[in-house]
Amino acid sequence: MKTKAINFKLKRWMMAIALAVITAALVVTVPAVQSQNQPTIKIDGSSTVYPITEAVAEDFQKAGQGAVRVTVGLSGTGGGFKKFCSGQTDISNASRPIKDEEIQACKAAGINYIELPVAYDALTVVVNKQNNWVTSMSVAELKKIWEPSAQGKIKTWNQVRSNWPNAPIKLFGPGADSGTFDYFTDAIVGEEGASRTDYTPSEDDNVLVQGVARDKNALGYFGMAYYESNKDKLKAVAIDNGKGAVSPSSSTVQNGTYQPLSRPLFIYVSSKAVQRPEVKQFVEYYLTNVGKLAQEVGYVPLPAQAYQLAMNNFKNNKMGSVFAGRETVGVRIEDLLRLEAR
Repeated sequence: MKTKAINFKLKRWMMAIALAVITAALVVTVPAVQSQNQPTIKIDGSSTVYPITEAVAEDFQKAGQGAVRVTVGLSGTGGGFKKFCSGQTDISNASRPIKDEEIQACKAAGINYIELPVAYDALTVVVNKQNNWVTSMSVAELKKIWEPSAQGKIKTWNQVRSNWPNAPIKLFGPGADSGTFDYFTDAIVGEEGASRTDYTPSEDDNVLVQGVARDKNALGYFGMAYYESNKDKLKAVAIDNGKGAVSPSSSTVQNGTYQPLSRPLFIYVSSKAVQRPEVKQFVEYYLTNVGKLAQEVGYVPLPAQAYQLAMNNFKNNKMGSVFAGRETVGVRIEDLLRLEAR
């Protein structure tokens, strides 16, 4: 587990350099034996889910599936669904449920899919390691910073809390194609997509990590795995939803106290792609091993029963979404998995 964590940090550092000089939609290819007619599994979408899927893909290769090429992209949840619903990818990583307009886009293109929850995330609010005044923030204070009406008005820390310094707040957050952006704005501001726009956005969480790490006055938010891998330069902010400040961790996600920023993470699998044996084998490997691997890269595994239900849904070819249009904060995954897909 220690080796996996070290490897993950190194990979993210290397990814940051590569992404800085090429493109935010970079596709990372998991090493594989190359051949002229090599089967390829194409995956894209959420940068939050990326570390989990990358870890599964690497272990899948090591388990003897080197003849299969697996590519994992970083287009963001929304960008990933655009590719998925136009038939460009086999699997879409998502840090939120599929939206109604994406359901319609898939339907128009004849793309059917199986929705599979794979882990929990504690969406983490962070400040610079040198920030010595913020230890916790209330949901109301976060809303005061991030709501649209804050743009051009809430510029300094003492405007949020009077005993904080008269210093500029430098904000970093996901771009509009990110499922993390959708979830955060819904949970904190109260309306999905409602946010000030005068901040530094990126679909790649590692870019946000570097931005907060470079500025003492910075504040940002992203998936917990990116915080876990950068604790030496970031500080997590405990969140108070009216019941006391709670820090993000596996235990606070599992016991339901880290609210409202706990959320399920998903993969969506094309029913057409599942007809290929390598995709079917990969997804079954994913569901069998993701609990352990998600924990190793900084996320929270689902209950064992939830993985068994997800596997049953996959093997039974259960199409559609049970999560779309339903509240996913504070709900039991195993209960939602039993609902009929829409």
